[in-house]
Amino acid sequence: MGYYYLFTALIFLTALFTYINFKFIKWPATIAVMVFSLLCSVLLLVFRQFFPSLTIAVAQSISAINFHDLVMRILLGFLLFAGAYHTNIFQFEKELKPVLSLAVISTTVSTFCVGTLLYLVFLLLHIDISYINCLLFGALISPTDPIAALGILRKIGAPRTFEQKITGESLFNDGIAIVLFTTLMDMAQQNVMGNVFVSAIQLFLKEAGGGLLYGGVLGLIGFFTLKSTDSYKVAILITLTMAMAGYTFAYIIHVSAPISIVVAGLICSRSKSIVFTREDQDYVSTFWNLIDGFLNVVLFLLMGFEMLVINVNWIIFVIGVLCIAILLLSRFVSLLIPYYMHRNYFERNTLILLTWGGMRGAVSIALALSLPEALHRNEFLPITYLVAIFSITVQGLTIGKMVKSAYAIKDK
Repeated sequence: MGYYYLFTALIFLTALFTYINFKFIKWPATIAVMVFSLLCSVLLLVFRQFFPSLTIAVAQSISAINFHDLVMRILLGFLLFAGAYHTNIFQFEKELKPVLSLAVISTTVSTFCVGTLLYLVFLLLHIDISYINCLLFGALISPTDPIAALGILRKIGAPRTFEQKITGESLFNDGIAIVLFTTLMDMAQQNVMGNVFVSAIQLFLKEAGGGLLYGGVLGLIGFFTLKSTDSYKVAILITLTMAMAGYTFAYIIHVSAPISIVVAGLICSRSKSIVFTREDQDYVSTFWNLIDGFLNVVLFLLMGFEMLVINVNWIIFVIGVLCIAILLLSRFVSLLIPYYMHRNYFERNTLILLTWGGMRGAVSIALALSLPEALHRNEFLPITYLVAIFSITVQGLTIGKMVKSAYAIKDK
């Protein structure tokens, strides 16, 4: 019953937070979720100090969860399909060159910049964490999440091309980051450094290439199946099956499940105007909006609950603060190559705005939760939490003002 009670608590808190934000605060959903989950974590930590018996059951339930299987084999498939399905691929077809450069080059460069600088910080503080483990953290923290920013950007009327770059980069860099993450995790668990670049290329050709092919087949099967029905209920079940069975089967045949499900979701997104009536589109989109929003809340709350069983000392807190600066610097450096490769596609001030608008959210938290303890989960998880708090609250609440200033957008 422990898991049922925990799940009930997550549902209750999700409903409570959503209602309070909708009724009174009216922040973008992701920012509200982060703030509320942070408050929840603080309250639980206070209760642990003064009323330890109240948090023992929660801590025991959290400790018993296999986060790697829960996140990597279950939740991530839903998140990625929902993100791909809600992406209007027609909107950034003209921006495809800079978007792919941002996703591939920027994510890879950011991984190595963050990992290298963090390794130097650990050396200076005499903390024994290997370089490969620091690169692993660099991979999990590099994918960007535009959800917090998009609501603000659309509200103020930001240029569509800037919005497309943020959305498109985020969609594709999730798959790239997860490929790097799984590669580096395998190497770290085998305690073999080897040639990181060669290993990453080999895994990309083996898993990511297969994922693209399998995802294309899965998407086409979904397309023809959806086209043969005119019931939104059946359509929802078909897309749900694609996200669940399709994602699971990708693991069985040893191709990249995240890349597969993103490709399948994009095919469904592109063809939904063909296979659905307008009313059915609304029903299916509402369903996946609900799934996406709920899982974002669940991940943030699980991260908050996890703080109950992790002892965060002042050294980890200081490293987390330093990591915020490291991440912003690495983000800026990682954007330079795509920026100068496709300079004609970028408007003025885009480099600074993309740096500040590259927030970290659900995918980074999901990957951090999936880390085993042997790979310094107790250190990297709270650092990820601190980065996400700063990223979503500070960057998320200020990106709108920066964009308005940069593009001289007047208040509506």
